[in-house]
Amino acid sequence: MDLLTASTQGFQTVDADPAFRTKAVEFLGQWLSGEEFGSFRPQMEWQINAGKWADLLDQFYQVLPFGTGGRRGGVGIGPNRMNLWTLGASVQGHCEYLKARFPGNTDLHVALAFDVRQFEDKRKIYNSELPNPVLHLSSRDFAQYAARVYVANGIHAYVLPPDSPRYLATPELSFAIRYLKAHGGLNISASHNPPDDNGGKFYDERGGQPVAPDDQIMSDFVEQVATIRSIPWADAVRSGKVHFLDDSSHKAYIDLCKRQSVTNPPKGEEIRVVYTPLHGVGSMTVMEALQAVGFKPIPVAEQMAPDGQFPNVTKSPNPEVRESLDRAEIVAKANKAHLAIATDPDADRIGGIACRDKDGNGEYRFLTGNEFCAMITHFKLSQLSKNGMMPASPIVVTTEVTTSMVGRIARSFNAQVVDNLLVGFKYIADVIWQLESTGSYEDITGTPADFVLGCEESHGLQTTADLRDKDAGGAAVLLAEMALEQKRQGRSVPDYLDSLARQYGYFRNEVINIVMLGIEGKSNMGRMLETLRQTPPKTIGGMMVTGFEDLRDENGRMGKLRGATDAGARNFLIFRLGEVAKVVLRPSGTEPKAKAYLEVRSAPWKAGIPGEAWDAACKEVDVLAQKIATDFLGQALATVGQKAAAGADRLSR
Repeated sequence: MDLLTASTQGFQTVDADPAFRTKAVEFLGQWLSGEEFGSFRPQMEWQINAGKWADLLDQFYQVLPFGTGGRRGGVGIGPNRMNLWTLGASVQGHCEYLKARFPGNTDLHVALAFDVRQFEDKRKIYNSELPNPVLHLSSRDFAQYAARVYVANGIHAYVLPPDSPRYLATPELSFAIRYLKAHGGLNISASHNPPDDNGGKFYDERGGQPVAPDDQIMSDFVEQVATIRSIPWADAVRSGKVHFLDDSSHKAYIDLCKRQSVTNPPKGEEIRVVYTPLHGVGSMTVMEALQAVGFKPIPVAEQMAPDGQFPNVTKSPNPEVRESLDRAEIVAKANKAHLAIATDPDADRIGGIACRDKDGNGEYRFLTGNEFCAMITHFKLSQLSKNGMMPASPIVVTTEVTTSMVGRIARSFNAQVVDNLLVGFKYIADVIWQLESTGSYEDITGTPADFVLGCEESHGLQTTADLRDKDAGGAAVLLAEMALEQKRQGRSVPDYLDSLARQYGYFRNEVINIVMLGIEGKSNMGRMLETLRQTPPKTIGGMMVTGFEDLRDENGRMGKLRGATDAGARNFLIFRLGEVAKVVLRPSGTEPKAKAYLEVRSAPWKAGIPGEAWDAACKEVDVLAQKIATDFLGQALATVGQKAAAGADRLSR
């Protein structure tokens, strides 16, 4: 029996959509016979002979989707994995897109960045005794291959020298595109995904990711790629179209972070701040930015070295995850630190813990992304007001899934607010572009100079319009200065959070992850969302659903769909529960799960209300949040005949 016939029969044993099995056979046949895939053949033959049908089906049933700006997923063999073929097709499509976007321009330039990742088959998918062209494939390798494709298409590429010990963080790439006046960019990174993942994310000439309809246009170019043009690395360098980056843009980026400072620098040991990059590139951005404004960050020594295997990180190299900060907490306690800051591998997300005691003695509180958004919004606006530096028409921008506390705070400073965006900083960047090009966005007016802050619940903040993505560098400066100012006022960061709750209301924001793995999980996720879209629940957690919004509804506030990428981004269901709560459901764009964002909120504390009554009101919010979480998870899973696993509805605290 030949390999393809065996695979056809083997795929029948996997519980999956028949269309997926048919497509997998088609792609597998191409990879088994195509000359360009010859180096992959030993591993594919081994998988077939070993009957690895579920793995093979998942590797071959589709081409790794080109989402709202690129591809991300597990490195491996097949069209549904990150490898030089899937990246090359993406870059080739980007080349065609750039030529169409800038017709007649024969001097196109792109900037390339890469993180610390290297594929080592942690999941043990492949045979370690056989040749494997994806084993040890690093982000640097991906970036150099991308440069080879760009140059083969006549496009100049800025990239770090092969022997450089440096990396380029995501926000630094956004800045560099604008600094170099490039026509676009590519970032090789899987952010905080598991070590065996990687990705390629594309940027436009403004330093942001394209939004609809441009992202659909680029996606269409990628889908039409039949041949990937590339030349050897040595030839690309000799062509003069590979330009090795020097330190000038990096120094300018650090200076930009320094300019985000809004208070006087610390004196001596006035405050103690611990920092960890979680083995990512943040030591080259956040660490330097903090030092530039006068802080003396205490490093978590065992996590400072860039290492794509993240050997000394618990659970995930993601500051959204409490466990990732365990070593930082040990260092913080040993040094009686007031604050510990962590960043993800590409240094765009920020997380941390803060000591409950103003002098650094005692236990530490984990800070959520929503809490960062609220605190930094209040701190920056109050400092700008205090220092007479408030823009003429201050603007704060955030997303639909981020705490509504940001809007309450910003409006109290008479700032204009955009708080209904889809998930992703590309949409925040687009608001800035609309201000830049037209002077308005929906009902707000101003210029990029009026931009104060952009933020999102997933631990992302953008503090300046001079770059167009989330940036842990500028955020770290403001976070450390916020902690410093609280220390100067005789209180801790948790004290500050409590004071904001009393002033603006107690907000409980939580995310429930509904994980659905594999092909079957993907089908179930689609069925779940479609069922809830067609038949939304009437009550959640004992509360009436007073408003339901499907952002894919072309008769709704977002209007006509502008392509498949727009439809994917707008796969949002919003359930409003009176004036005190809401639930937002959407599939993750990068992981096999749906996310349910919950918010329950109280009115602000009023003078004369006893402390016990306030505590009781906050407790009521907590109890309601848990009821909503449990009931919504149950109703969502019931649409696909499933029940929640024990603890799946557990909240963060």
